[in-house]
Formats: sequence, C-alpha cells, structure tokens
Amino acid sequence: MREGATRREFLKLASAGGAAMGIGGLSFLGKLPSVSAQEARLDPARVVLDPSIAPLVRLMEDTPREQILERVAERIRGGTTYQEVVTALFLAAIRNISPRPTLGFKFHGVLVIHASHLASMASPDDKDRWLPIFWALDSFKEAQVQEQKGTRWRMSALNESAVPPPHQAREAFIDAMEKWDDARADAAVVGLVRSTGANDVADLLYRFGTRDYRSLGHKSIFVAQGWRLLQFIGWQHAETVARALAYACLAHDVKGSTPDRADSPLDRSWRRNTPLAKAMRSDWLTGKLDDGATRELLAVFRKGTNDEASDLAADVIRRGVSPQSVWDAIHCGAAELLMRQPGILALHSVTAANGRRHAFESCGDENTRKLLLLQNAAFLPMYREQMTGGGLGSVSKLGDAPIDTMPTEPAGTVDEIFAEISTDRKSAARKLAGYLGQGGDLRDLMNTTRRLVFLKGSDHHDYKFSAAVFEDYAKVGPQWRNRFLATAAFYFRGSKDKNIPLVEKIHAALGA
Repeated sequence: MREGATRREFLKLASAGGAAMGIGGLSFLGKLPSVSAQEARLDPARVVLDPSIAPLVRLMEDTPREQILERVAERIRGGTTYQEVVTALFLAAIRNISPRPTLGFKFHGVLVIHASHLASMASPDDKDRWLPIFWALDSFKEAQVQEQKGTRWRMSALNESAVPPPHQAREAFIDAMEKWDDARADAAVVGLVRSTGANDVADLLYRFGTRDYRSLGHKSIFVAQGWRLLQFIGWQHAETVARALAYACLAHDVKGSTPDRADSPLDRSWRRNTPLAKAMRSDWLTGKLDDGATRELLAVFRKGTNDEASDLAADVIRRGVSPQSVWDAIHCGAAELLMRQPGILALHSVTAANGRRHAFESCGDENTRKLLLLQNAAFLPMYREQMTGGGLGSVSKLGDAPIDTMPTEPAGTVDEIFAEISTDRKSAARKLAGYLGQGGDLRDLMNTTRRLVFLKGSDHHDYKFSAAVFEDYAKVGPQWRNRFLATAAFYFRGSKDKNIPLVEKIHAALGA
C-alpha cells in the first residue's frame, strides 16, 4: 500500500478480502469518534485534566474484564477523550499491578501501555488509534485478574509524615535507593518531585533503572516508558508515577542482604562500571565515527564476557571514538541475537537497549549517561549467556548469524515480505534488507507492520518490539540501520497469521 493511501482505500482493500494482510477490516472502529493527530500529541503543559478522572480510574479498576470494553466505549461516545482514557488506564495499572516479584509476566499489563500509545500516535488513520488502547485496556484487566489471584497488591497510601523537607529530598532519595529501602524511597521520591525540576527527577530514575540486570532490562524499559507517558498525561500525576517507578527499580531477589553488599552477578557490572565511567575523558562526546570500533564491539558481544564488553566500550571512547559507534554496536548486537535465537530473551535485549538509549539522550547527568552506555554494553553478553544456559541459566544453542555480513535478496513489495514472514522468517529478513537497500517505502513498511500488530498481535511484545525497532531505526548509523531493521522480520507479525479474538470482542462491544 502506498504511503498516501486513504482510510477509504484501506477499508476497501480489507473488505475485498485483505489480500495483503489477511484481515476482515477495521470499519467497526468508525463507531468511535476520531482521535486526531493533534489530540494524540497534546502538550500536557496546556492540559488541566477534569477532576472526574478519578471516577474513570475507578471504573477501569472495578469493572469486570468481560464488561470493560463496552463500558469504556460508552464513556468515549459520551465525550471522554483519548487523553483521559490513556491517563486513567495508566494510573489504574500502576495502582493495581505489582512489579514484584519480577517486572515481567503480569506487569506487562503496565509496560504495554506506552507502546500502545506510540502505536496509536503513529497510526496512519485517526480512527485506528483506538484499537491499540482497547488492546492495552483488556491487557490491564487480564493482569489485574492475575494479580488478584495472589495477595491482591495495591499501591499504598503515601506516608506524608515521612516525606523529607525540600533541602533533604535529593540526598534522602539517593540514600534510600542505594540501600534498597522501599519505604524511605517511596516518601523521598515524592519529596523530590515536590522540590526539584522534572529533569532532575528523571535523571535519578534513569540512573537507578540501569544499575542491575534483574528482570531482563524491564527496569530500564519501565523508567523510560513511564516517564515519557507522564509527559503526555500531565505533571499533576507525577507523584504517583514517580512512586511506581522508584518501587519498580527497587525490586530485587537478594535474601538477607541488600544488593549493594551482596556479590550477585546481576549487580557486579554496576560496581565495576562506576569507576570506568568517572575515568572517561572529559570530551567523550566529541569523538569520531568508527565502523572498525563497532565491529570490535560486535565481536566481543558474540564471544566475550560482560567485563570485556564494558572495558572495550570504555577503551574505544578513550581512543577518541564517538559514542554513536558504540550505540551502533549495541543496537546491532541486540538485533543479531534475535537472528541467532529468535525468542523472548533476544527480544528484550532489543527493547531494553531502546529504553536505555532514550534515557541516554534525555538524561542531563553526564556520569549517568556514561553508565547507561557501559551498562548496556555489559548486558549484551549477559543476554547471550542466558540464551545459551551459561551462568544465568536458560535455553539452547545459538546460531551463527553475523549482522555485518547479513545477506540480502531482491524484494518486490511490502505485501510479499509480510506474507513470507508467516512462512520463512529468515528469507523474509533477507528480502526486507534488500527492500530497504533498494530505497523501499519505509512509511508503507511501518504502516503495514502496525496494522498487522493491531489485528494479529496476541502478545504485549508485539507492541513493545515494533515501537522500539522503528524508533531506534532512525538512531542507528546509516550504514547499519537497514540490517538492524531487517532483523525485525524474526519477530514481526506476518499477514497470514490469524487475527486475534479481541478484534471481534471490540467489534461486538461497539455493536458493529
């Protein structure tokens, strides 16, 4: 489908049988009001949310899963806006879904919200923007059911008496986080929000979100996504969001000792990289691009240890290489893991790198930025070890698929590539690389990917992964980016995949 295709043309194609995507159409979304591009990008500095947001949060919390789509659809038809729905959904999720014992599994009901929001903003048609948010709404209710099977966790009321005074808030927060003290950190982060600027709060959360390898990088992912989503829903919700982020960063598995005193392999890189970061040259951001250094790092990511990876990253910076060349290696090294062993572990190496790259570009603290770079380099061999069952424990043998020598094949159309993804991912990746190398229509590729996720995405990672790779495509160096994006064929949805049942549920909720 060409870049300028209209919604009418898209629906006509779908009703004719969806030859390109195997879909039954999205026309039922016309039952809801449009979400304009302007509304989806509304500047929160100019937004004062209606005080009735609390009832909408309670509605989402209290309505059973089998009724939630209809109830929210009724509210939208009654005038509730897209921003109000996203705000209430995020607040309901972080109030009701615990990041313990790990920031995975049920917690994806929280993590998927920002990725769904990005998919909504990027949708080529404003009517389609409701579908990812309804998916995330259903996902939250599923996670809430799982949560209630256990201890039925709920974010506790703030202990106002423990909130430190403004002149002590920063020191109190850092001390509590370093000592992994939940109660003190909860009160201190509120004091921090009330006493300092948003950027300073974000910098500290970026720092603590990347200090350990627990939960496959979800701490970095949640901090980046949660803070970005806060910019959309409005600063008036900062205390609640900051409390959720701080609590998630403190989740750990050390019994009888705080991780700063334990000798866990999940914590060693942070302690080792802290002095390395401080020793990096003062003009470290002004280095030259060096593909040779990128390939050096890729070689270490394939066979070296986490210590060797962060040592080399620090060394190439010392030699005058630009951080961009290090990031190229990180993004491509993660993408290469996806080719070598398609699956959930490799996928998280990609999405966690996305979160840390965003933090790196947003952070104002120079030392934290250095640590984000070094930590990410160290974590790639840890993903590789976990994928092979070495050291951190899991599965099977890795294939040999170096990204810098990735073969390409001539490709015809986007439709042909996505049809092949359903049958032969390796061939589809080669053709996707060829398509991009021939100057193929990137917008058509993105739009098709998102529509297939809307209709066929049955897992939270369909949203998270597609959002990450499209965002990072523009950040990877031109000489690497086509190969980087081509590896996404190992996880994208194919056009011959089945539509998800939720599409029909939304259809029924809207009476279409």
